[in-house]
Amino acid sequence: MSAMRKTRLTSLPAPYLKRLWVREDGALSEQYPFNLPWLDKDFALDFATPVTIIVGENGTGKSTLIEAVAALCGFDEAGGGKGYMPVDHSRAVDRSGALLASALRAAWLPKVTAGWFFRAESFFSVARFLDEAARDANAAPPDFLSWSHGEGFVRFFEERMSKQGIYLLDEPESALSPKRQLELLRPLHAIQRSANAQIIMATHSPILMAVPGARLLEITRGGLAEIELRDTRHFKLYRDFTLNPDDFVDRALRNEM
Repeated sequence: MSAMRKTRLTSLPAPYLKRLWVREDGALSEQYPFNLPWLDKDFALDFATPVTIIVGENGTGKSTLIEAVAALCGFDEAGGGKGYMPVDHSRAVDRSGALLASALRAAWLPKVTAGWFFRAESFFSVARFLDEAARDANAAPPDFLSWSHGEGFVRFFEERMSKQGIYLLDEPESALSPKRQLELLRPLHAIQRSANAQIIMATHSPILMAVPGARLLEITRGGLAEIELRDTRHFKLYRDFTLNPDDFVDRALRNEM
């Protein structure tokens, strides 16, 4: 507990990032990402709970939105925290989120930008970077890669999110089995209850959408709106599959879904 007090940045509860909106001089255009259907001069997104979960179909721009928040926090767009640049940006790193951030403004109370931006596709590069940085400082490396794939991810989440800060997770389920997703659900629930950190997560996983008390937002062409877990398309698909897998697959193969 004393370690938490030493590293605590504020006594105020999360969320710290309160609002995003389009700058008055924000240069929207017909080019991506400025032409996302839900993005216009009236766009605004309020954060009301420690854990905010964004859901939606592929191509709706939810990952780009998470990347934009990461850029506003000063995190590296390839994943990581402040001061980390574990991936070579000279090649195929998508910078659309950083571009979107240039058109947005953010309101904080207080401005807490310690934390981490997690991207599954760059986790191994980030983990190797952390090991090398620890060795350069003559410290024991965290060695997340010595664990199995899912175990390393969950251990990484548990260690990183135990500190006060803002944590951005872009589809973490892509690296986790359903059982490991349940394990991740526990620290997410603890953060929602304690308000010692802020989580903004984009996911397709109904398991991760089920954090009690978290605010669930669906992103569509029309904007972002609150939605209940059981009303999401993701939940309904999984429910229909488990109720009658044979019929579900048969209809899917006939393109009747």
